[in-house]
Amino acid sequence: MRVTQSGSEGAPVGAAGLDLNLLVALDVLLDEQSVSGAARRLHLSEPAMSRTLGRVRKALGDPILVRAGRQMVPTPHALAVRAEVSAVVERARALFAGPGAVDLRTVSRTLTILGTDAFAAVYGPGLFARAAEEAPGVRLRFLGESHLDAPLLRQGIADLEVGVIDTTSPEVHVEHFHDDRMLGVVRPGHPLLKGELTARRLADAAHLTVSRRGRLAGPLDAALAELGLSRRVVGSMGTFSSSVFVLLRTDLVGLAASWIRPLAEGLGLVTFDVPLDLPLLPLGMAWHPRHDADPAHAWLRGCVRDLLAREGASDPPP
Repeated sequence: MRVTQSGSEGAPVGAAGLDLNLLVALDVLLDEQSVSGAARRLHLSEPAMSRTLGRVRKALGDPILVRAGRQMVPTPHALAVRAEVSAVVERARALFAGPGAVDLRTVSRTLTILGTDAFAAVYGPGLFARAAEEAPGVRLRFLGESHLDAPLLRQGIADLEVGVIDTTSPEVHVEHFHDDRMLGVVRPGHPLLKGELTARRLADAAHLTVSRRGRLAGPLDAALAELGLSRRVVGSMGTFSSSVFVLLRTDLVGLAASWIRPLAEGLGLVTFDVPLDLPLLPLGMAWHPRHDADPAHAWLRGCVRDLLAREGASDPPP
């Protein structure tokens, strides 16, 4: 579906004269948060897109997008209806596509993936390669995890969450891939790499945690406490990618899930097995059920499933 310039732009839009084009336009406008960007997506001129935005505003009785400096940002009402608008548009696309399979090469969409920066770094290249080959009109947008918990899947801000899923929303679908394990991460030539690594030697080292909430303790501390040991944590970083540059230039010890090993070792770090019984990390993905029948979303889930299932098969927990 695409927006056309048919119809009277001054005519009111109500239940009796619903214009599906306005829903499509609203969906793209909220995705782009830009009149010019939405115009390019819908193959319209900017003046025509501006007029369409005016019709949307009149129909909903809300500005939808407002200026904030050089950018446009959605209003609270626009954020509240964003997920439902996207779901209605996708259901309409599926209806008009008919019973045959959707040709992903003709789909023009932006799909947003929520996860750690390490996930984007490790699996982003593979996902972009699949998109270029199978769905060239699909743009992938990666969102980093926030220190605040928000229902981004329910709100429609993110389409798919990947990683250790800890959502408590009952309506969210969760698919488990495999259980991952934690590895130690240090610079080359680190003292811990020489000789036998014991729990006491690990505890005596200085540690750097990675936590989006700034936590200074975790499962490693609980495992050490069972042995009557405690470690010295000197600080915390919000992302693994930022911690890499600190670990490379200090004798600090970090932790990372085993699927991050290619990234860590590719940047020059050394990984090692932790001599403690740490809890496994359930790796999976989650999405809102409104995307169940969406062909583009199903394609994305399949891509992520292929990549992470392959990782689980190649590096299973001990």
